[in-house]
Amino acid sequence: MQAAGGPVPSSELAARVGVTARQLQRDFVQVLGVSPRQYGQALRTQRTREALRSSRSVLDAAYDAGYGSVRGFYEEAAQRLGMTPSEYSSGAASAPLLWSVTETGVGDVLAVATPRGLASVRIGDEVALIEEMTTEFSGAHLVRDDAAMTDVMDALRALAVGHAAPDLPIDVQGTAFQARVWAALKQIPAGQTRTYSDVAATLGSPSSVRAVARACATNKVALAIPCHRVIRSDGSLAGYRWGLEVKRTLLQSELA
Repeated sequence: MQAAGGPVPSSELAARVGVTARQLQRDFVQVLGVSPRQYGQALRTQRTREALRSSRSVLDAAYDAGYGSVRGFYEEAAQRLGMTPSEYSSGAASAPLLWSVTETGVGDVLAVATPRGLASVRIGDEVALIEEMTTEFSGAHLVRDDAAMTDVMDALRALAVGHAAPDLPIDVQGTAFQARVWAALKQIPAGQTRTYSDVAATLGSPSSVRAVARACATNKVALAIPCHRVIRSDGSLAGYRWGLEVKRTLLQSELA
């Protein structure tokens, strides 16, 4: 599927590895937490993103991404990208995005929000964070609005020092399995941790430890989705996108 850039019929996959389609389906879900079709669709979504960035037109991107029809491309791509292909290819030019930045004990925290919820929360240095934001949302109508984002930033500041905060709406795109992992992370109480194995078991897929780790690594909404509460089975801190010292500080503040 990686070579094909998208879904491959289960019968063909099963034949290649010498098992029944039913066994393939069961093993796939057990190891990765998603079906073969869901995995293939996620690959095609990634290929679609790349095609929209590099192709001369949306029509070229449709065929470069492996879609058999333009209609299918628009219907599926719009659903999985969270916007139409034309909007995405222009850098989400028509999507109004509010953003704000605030100082916390773990560094500057920058948040980007759509009308549906948080699309990005980053931790680091303000200058670097703004540069990363403008690169990721190139072409979008980015508006700094500290007043409109007051409640959001208050909640993020509270989370950064281990205090309780209202549940923040999230607007991020991911695979079905990633969404399940992120939902499970939000259920981990402050002051507690879970191992990657614990999270996999909670999802009913104990063999999908690596997939859980990947979902944590791809979390774009720090603090609001508390991937810092997931640790290795030996109790040590695994990699954290914003740095192990930030992760350690967050966990210590939640225990205080």
